[in-house]
Amino acid sequence: MLFDTHAHYYAEQFDPDRDEVLSALPAANVGLVLCPGCDLESSRQSIALAEQYPFLYAAAGVHPEDALGLPDDWLEQVEAMTRHPKVKAVGEIGLDYYWQEVPRDLQKEVFRAQLALAQRLDMPVIVHDREAHGDSLRIVLEYPALRGVFHCFSGSPEMAAELLKRGWYLGFDGPITYKNAKRAPEVAAVTPLDRIVVETDSPYLTPVPFRGKRNDSRYLPYVIGKLAEWKGVTPEEMTDITWENGKRLFRLEE
Repeated sequence: MLFDTHAHYYAEQFDPDRDEVLSALPAANVGLVLCPGCDLESSRQSIALAEQYPFLYAAAGVHPEDALGLPDDWLEQVEAMTRHPKVKAVGEIGLDYYWQEVPRDLQKEVFRAQLALAQRLDMPVIVHDREAHGDSLRIVLEYPALRGVFHCFSGSPEMAAELLKRGWYLGFDGPITYKNAKRAPEVAAVTPLDRIVVETDSPYLTPVPFRGKRNDSRYLPYVIGKLAEWKGVTPEEMTDITWENGKRLFRLEE
């Protein structure tokens, strides 16, 4: 069975046919999906979807792009959502220096607040790191008891090694199938099989040969296939390995 550890099924791109897509996943061998929020509202939407679909779980958090204009009690709202039995992580949180609109100091403040919350609650985190590798690594290392996944990892093999040494997982998505994915094979080479999780980031980051179309969890085998090729295992083995890794990371062991 496939475990898509990062998909945004509350996104408006799924408004026309959300139930049709989600209801079709089990027949497509997708057994589990983790849906992370990006702000307070989408975190609530993720929880609502998790209540509706038995195979879907949620994460609650504030993405760096959404750090402006938060209410005074935003962190208390995130904490309250983490008490829901189907919320399995704090996320999607992190730093994004591509978008200039949110000051970096504010991004760091919101990131640290949620990392501290996750450490106190003993929950894994889902980290978004875009063009902020140095600061993202430095900040997570301030919380040595914390574990989680760097979603759609785009850092260097050296950064990967530092995270892996400390028990973190790395998420691999559709971009590893792109022609310009030069760093991804190097990162995969240093990543042990038991620390790899697979993601779609649906509706975004659709793998080749469907790049440009809306993504969903049914395209996950294209990510699996590329990783299997790089790691010298069969796609079936990689499917089983990443299923177990995702369950371990988000504490969904049967």
